[in-house]
Amino acid sequence: MSQFTTSWPEIRQLMSQIRPIKYGHTRNFVDGAVTRLSPYISRGVLSTRQVFHYVRDQGHEYSRVEKLIQELAWRDYWQLCWNHYGSAIDDDLRHAQSPIVHQHTPRALVEGSTGVVAVDRSIHKLYETGYMHNHLRMYVASIACNFAHSHWRAPAKWMYYHLFDGDWASNALSWQWVAGTNSHKKYVANQDNINKYCYTDQRGTFLDRPYDQLILEKIPKVLQSTGELSLHTPLPQSKNPELDAKLPTALYSHYNLDPLWRQDDNMNRILLLEPQHFKQYPISEKVLNFILNLAKNIEGMQIVVGSFATVKTMLPDTEIYYKEHPFSRHWSGQMDPRDWMFSECGVHRSFFSFWKACQREVKLIWSQRKDTPSLFPLR
Repeated sequence: MSQFTTSWPEIRQLMSQIRPIKYGHTRNFVDGAVTRLSPYISRGVLSTRQVFHYVRDQGHEYSRVEKLIQELAWRDYWQLCWNHYGSAIDDDLRHAQSPIVHQHTPRALVEGSTGVVAVDRSIHKLYETGYMHNHLRMYVASIACNFAHSHWRAPAKWMYYHLFDGDWASNALSWQWVAGTNSHKKYVANQDNINKYCYTDQRGTFLDRPYDQLILEKIPKVLQSTGELSLHTPLPQSKNPELDAKLPTALYSHYNLDPLWRQDDNMNRILLLEPQHFKQYPISEKVLNFILNLAKNIEGMQIVVGSFATVKTMLPDTEIYYKEHPFSRHWSGQMDPRDWMFSECGVHRSFFSFWKACQREVKLIWSQRKDTPSLFPLR
């Protein structure tokens, strides 16, 4: 059963449940005070900037909530990398992954039967709820890449397939960070680390060794069986939408479901689901239904299953508006910018270089909280 509402009024109210100070102290623990807003940010229902301004407007001292702001900035950073590198993020970005034994996913991960209780539990919870705690995602990626010697791409697509907050940039580049293809070293966690953050007391697993004694060269027996997964998206039957050729058209994607975007304009509103895209980046039926239910928050929304050319054929003379996103680069028309947290940080080779460049603007925005209206008032 999903734990995530798709009701716009309820999503707005989730903002009031953010505990930014506690987040900084507890976010790595499986029961930490995470915001649980990631499915709505990744689907464009909320923006990182809206969350940033909402936290700012609560009157907290900046130093006490900086960790949450920094984590929001990570999402923008991954998106800026995606904009810059494009489809290159689908391959090893900076270093070749090594060693690699296969391009598949260990069956024990897919089945949630690795023998590491916290990891197995999180995989079954992913299938049930569409969510996995970020620390558990890192554990899973490390097991797949650094212990099972899987190339990161196949297991990353498996995880993306099931995630309500499946953002390909955050997902792919985080997996690459763990595998060492987008960082200077690999990420590895041992059983003590997992026990600490997941409140388990497990012993005897292939991870139950001090870090300097972890065996990375030999694949544990439980991870040796692999398989090529058949992942496909059960797109809905395409229907003929009722469109007014005299009106401009707002074109949405599964990464832009913002109910406030051009909400006062009289327009056709289309959620475009492109089969070719989902063939390359499939999502599960549960994730698709989550997206379709979020789309219901936008009055007059109609679904079109087809290519961008399909929309142009339906509306050859209408003006098309859409929001910038790497998956929409082949669209044409009036492109509106996304609501980034910061205005002039640009692309940087590392997140910490990016974050350093943003610091001046962060502090300026924070200092203006008494002088500027709320960007996203709850009502």
